[in-house]
Amino acid sequence: MPRSPERFRTIPVHCVRGRRARTDNAGRSPWRRQREYSGNRRGDTDVASTKDRQRALERARYERVQAKIQKKRREAKRKQRIALVSSIATIAVIGGVVAGVLATSGSSSSKTTASATSSASAASSASSSSCTAASSIAAETKGYHACGSAAKSGIGVPTYTAAGAVDHTVTITTNLGDIVFTADGKDAPYTVESFVYLVDKGYYNNTKCHRLTTSGIYVLQCGDPLGTGAGTPGYAFQDENLSSLGTANSSGTVTYKAGTVAMANAGYGTNGSQFFLVYKDSPLAPSYTPWGTITKGMDILQSVAAKGSNNANGTGDGAPKESVQIEKVAIS
Repeated sequence: MPRSPERFRTIPVHCVRGRRARTDNAGRSPWRRQREYSGNRRGDTDVASTKDRQRALERARYERVQAKIQKKRREAKRKQRIALVSSIATIAVIGGVVAGVLATSGSSSSKTTASATSSASAASSASSSSCTAASSIAAETKGYHACGSAAKSGIGVPTYTAAGAVDHTVTITTNLGDIVFTADGKDAPYTVESFVYLVDKGYYNNTKCHRLTTSGIYVLQCGDPLGTGAGTPGYAFQDENLSSLGTANSSGTVTYKAGTVAMANAGYGTNGSQFFLVYKDSPLAPSYTPWGTITKGMDILQSVAAKGSNNANGTGDGAPKESVQIEKVAIS
């Protein structure tokens, strides 16, 4: 029987003594063809691997860019929030509960940049008719005026006297030690006289510093007997001493130096009892009355900051993990 045509024999040399395997039409032995075939497969694999690496690099580059964009957005939102020193976006009463208050009680205004993140009882809410923020500094009402309900009973509204326009040394005794600062009664007389008035009333005794920020801005906020950021003394007054902060930069902020004591508020002319202590230089809008300089206790603030917050209002923003309790305040 005639044999079918073959291009080459496939019998290996070592199997047939004395015989050599035939080459194909191109003159390639089976082993050469096998090597070339394997080489082509490796080449295909190398090309695929290169493409995979390129895709992985592009994906990683894209993710890095997106991460940077998201970081910038978070930083912009954080600066806008300035929740510790600005407050209510809106006060909404639902089922008898007042919601949407943060740093201090008050109505929404164009100046207020913080979003509402905490709630308080109806007793701590401010009257929208008497506590509405002014449209500008020039439009603020000068002097003390009733505003909502006081967080403690028996407070009343102080009467300003020229005798209040003097400097004082303030010693805040806390569970962690004394924090001492000089109150600038000459440049912020209404602010300092109000603080002295509240100290005489025992307003700050046995109250917690309810807020700590450790990212973007670096402050410990105190002065609310309710411990929620919504408490007020039942009156409000105008901003002071803002010109000492200098001119805002292109982002609309100035630097509040470490050691500064300043007032929290809910808009123009809504200062009450809450204040914040700056433990590290912080960029803020020049909208919060600076009225004191810390002379002792910065180590306490920095130690509290190092332990962080509970992040209740976002990363680096919430109640301090290490509780700071104001036991009493002395004025001299």
